[in-house]
Amino acid sequence: MPLLILQTYNLMRHQVTFTNKLIILSILLLAFNLNMSAQIGGTSTYQFLNLPNSPRVAAMGGNFVAIADNDLASGLNNPSLISSEMHNSISLNFVDYFSDINYGFASYSRTYDKLGSFAATMQYINYGTFIYTDETGVLPEVTSEFTAGEFAFVLGWGRRLDSLFSIGANLKGITSSFENYNSAGFGVDVSGTYHARSGFTASLIARNIGRQFSAYTEQNNEPLPFEIQFGISKKLEHMPFRYSVLLTNLQKWDLTYNDPADTEIDPFTGEVKTRSKAGEFADKAMRHVVLGGEFIPSRNLSLRVGYNYQRRQEMKVDSKRSTVGFSWGIGLKVSKFSFSYARSAYHLAGSPNFLSIAFNLSEFGNNRVEK
Repeated sequence: MPLLILQTYNLMRHQVTFTNKLIILSILLLAFNLNMSAQIGGTSTYQFLNLPNSPRVAAMGGNFVAIADNDLASGLNNPSLISSEMHNSISLNFVDYFSDINYGFASYSRTYDKLGSFAATMQYINYGTFIYTDETGVLPEVTSEFTAGEFAFVLGWGRRLDSLFSIGANLKGITSSFENYNSAGFGVDVSGTYHARSGFTASLIARNIGRQFSAYTEQNNEPLPFEIQFGISKKLEHMPFRYSVLLTNLQKWDLTYNDPADTEIDPFTGEVKTRSKAGEFADKAMRHVVLGGEFIPSRNLSLRVGYNYQRRQEMKVDSKRSTVGFSWGIGLKVSKFSFSYARSAYHLAGSPNFLSIAFNLSEFGNNRVEK
């Protein structure tokens, strides 16, 4: 891998621009990250970076989409979708998560002819207010409170190389605070998208390449939630419908967790029930797959559904599986404003509500692309 990167750099070094340097730096960071063990689920910090950032993404079951239709919110997790058509757009997103936890995103995009298209995003998560207790959970005589939250400022860049390919990158500054435990770090996303003339789109993304530079406690640096993802989408030619297929966590094959409490015992033989090799393979493969669909009866209305197999397997309750893993949403355009709402079933304990509003300032006046 290092030799391949060096050869590529030597080939391109006489024609490198500022934006190309950013991509090359990201590839080098990616090579460094691939040498680390690929782990998920409680083994990395800043997990809020993986939360769905818009109702559309949440409704279609994942945390990114490979849909190139000038949706500014989709550029946060897939920067190769940031385009000049988003110039002067604003996207505001809010999520009523669980209990008194909430999070949100605010994005603005601007395009410069010689540099490409940029999108600046501020994202936050507020974990609410907590009351101090002693180690047994008993309240002290004089009660006091503390808060917890995390923030990230994301500067995204995207550029169309030609009619078929576009590339992009995100640079993230991250801060986190839990009572008097504080941390800071940085991350980079790199992505590329193929745009077929038939309406087919495919994106490859490496997310959260980076590290902490200030840990919560001394000598306890934690990795970022690095992930490689691939997605495709296609709007059908003779139907107002678009399908989406996402492949997640491609850096790690086995996403299963063996819970001893889930062991099934045959009541007649007393032996532990096991899956066939074919069934085990299918289960592991499907944990990487997220399916989504978007019905678009008119340019002002879209109905969305999604299914996340991994989420269902991790969060279901066997006695009442309900709709865990499924999600749905609606998009509506009224005048110059686009509204979206989604609801995603994470657990029987509740389903988060996703809300967003988006508009383009250029529609309220004359704002041209900067030269």
